[in-house]
Amino acid sequence: MKKTHFLVSMLALALFSSCQNGDENDNESLRKEQVHAKTVNVTNHDGRPFSTGSGSVAGKFISGPGGGVMMQGFYWDVPEGGTWWNTVKDKLTAWSDSGISAVWLPPASKAQNGAYSMGYDPTDYYDFGNFNQNGSVETRFGSRTELEALITKAHAENMQVYADIVINHNSGGQSQANPFTGTNTWTDFSGIASGKFQRSYNDFYKNSYGNNDEGAFGGFPDLCHANPYVQDWLWGRDDSVGKYYKNVMKFDGWRFDYVKGFGPWVVNNWNSNVGGFSVGELWDSNVNTLEWWANNANSSVFDFAAYYKMDEAFDNGNLNILNDDMMWKRNPYKAVTFVANHDTDIINNKMPAYAYILTHEGYPTIFYRDYEEWLNKERLNNLIWIHNNKATGTTSILYTDNDEYIARRNGYNGNPGLVVYINNSSSWQERWVETNWSSKQIKDFTGHSGWYPTTQGDKWVKIQAPPNSYSIWSLNQ
Repeated sequence: MKKTHFLVSMLALALFSSCQNGDENDNESLRKEQVHAKTVNVTNHDGRPFSTGSGSVAGKFISGPGGGVMMQGFYWDVPEGGTWWNTVKDKLTAWSDSGISAVWLPPASKAQNGAYSMGYDPTDYYDFGNFNQNGSVETRFGSRTELEALITKAHAENMQVYADIVINHNSGGQSQANPFTGTNTWTDFSGIASGKFQRSYNDFYKNSYGNNDEGAFGGFPDLCHANPYVQDWLWGRDDSVGKYYKNVMKFDGWRFDYVKGFGPWVVNNWNSNVGGFSVGELWDSNVNTLEWWANNANSSVFDFAAYYKMDEAFDNGNLNILNDDMMWKRNPYKAVTFVANHDTDIINNKMPAYAYILTHEGYPTIFYRDYEEWLNKERLNNLIWIHNNKATGTTSILYTDNDEYIARRNGYNGNPGLVVYINNSSSWQERWVETNWSSKQIKDFTGHSGWYPTTQGDKWVKIQAPPNSYSIWSLNQ
């Protein structure tokens, strides 16, 4: 959730009116496939200017040995006017051609700020831009019909679609007398247009179930997950929020917003009852906390530990810190890695960071603005292709100092893996490294180096990396 713009927007509203297929087992299986793809498998991706291997067929995404890549299909304050669903839909074919396997969308239901809201102040979970409430019919992103067309197009491209789920807090209710506070609270959601999941003061803290849960956000009505009525509407009944999103709207998975606000058992129950891919936004750099939450939620989690380590490594000239612990090292099956998102964008030296997450274990995420606006798309497509085709097996760190980092993906199930060499210095660097391959010719699949060295019988070889950049090596095949 966007912490700054959102708070300002909602404080203004408060003054006016006084956040891969099937079930979780399928998700776990997919993560394992991606983890075993932790080295880099490469063949040429159609349309890339780099000479990287034999050709591959452009078209609908097909999962390779390295698994897939997620696209965050929005940024904070995307254009208003109900055009965003169509904007994303028009990009899906190109994303699929480039190797993107899934797209994460912003909160899709009607929120308090209507046509101006980014969706993190939810009012009616079943209004996708088809009811006239909160000042508009469409959401900021468009109509329900346009959303459904986007999802249908994504599935035709063999891509999954993940919904942003905001169930910590609500906004946009009417005022009602609240016996638990002795005041009026904005907790009357009995008049929502869809007529589904109507709520009142006893569905929010404090109430008959207690004074609070793990956390509240911004002073908004804090949804009480301890209430069986709330549980039933979120994941229990056949037309619950989760089952409606999956079975009617055809979403394939979930990004849970602000999971610090409620216990991991909530996401665990959702996943057990609804299924689908799942990742939580637990904004915490402590890897122990991330691992604890992921295990108890039975969910993937964004790897904020890796995120902050990458900032220190690539922006502050301390690549040694990449030896530190991260979620992808604890459990790569449940680690979603990222370089930037709609909330936080602190890494300036981004291309080495993308080279890092797209060659290492975990489920990498590409930020929309990095891909479509700010960075070199051809270079990103090259890294996505390398990830999908070569990033297999476990990871071994071969060398680090302040300026250099070399790691090997050890290959899996016949896939040769890769060696990635990141160089933060201002000059070319060379190192002898131990590879997976004996007496084999290798090459740099990024096209940065023109070397075609042959490994020795003991698998050692000298490789190089350009200044302030990276190279990625695998068998020349």
